[in-house]
Amino acid sequence: MDQITSLTKFRNPFGNQEIEFLDVRYAAGGTPMLRLRIRERGARFTIFDVDPLTAKFWAGEMLKWAESLAGDPTPGTAGE
Repeated sequence: MDQITSLTKFRNPFGNQEIEFLDVRYAAGGTPMLRLRIRERGARFTIFDVDPLTAKFWAGEMLKWAESLAGDPTPGTAGE
């Protein structure tokens, strides 16, 4: 049986989406996956399963973007 463990759950304050990160380990083996589950307005879900290398790249790109706004008094306007 596959093993799925919730790692964290939080809410995006600007869109009110519920975001959950889950660790997915398949009974058949293979690469562990990070599942990103985004719940929007009731019953609609978007789900991504990402391998460790993709997750590391994605996290790095998000961190670079967030750090570029560290001194910006109006976050979300970088590059406009």
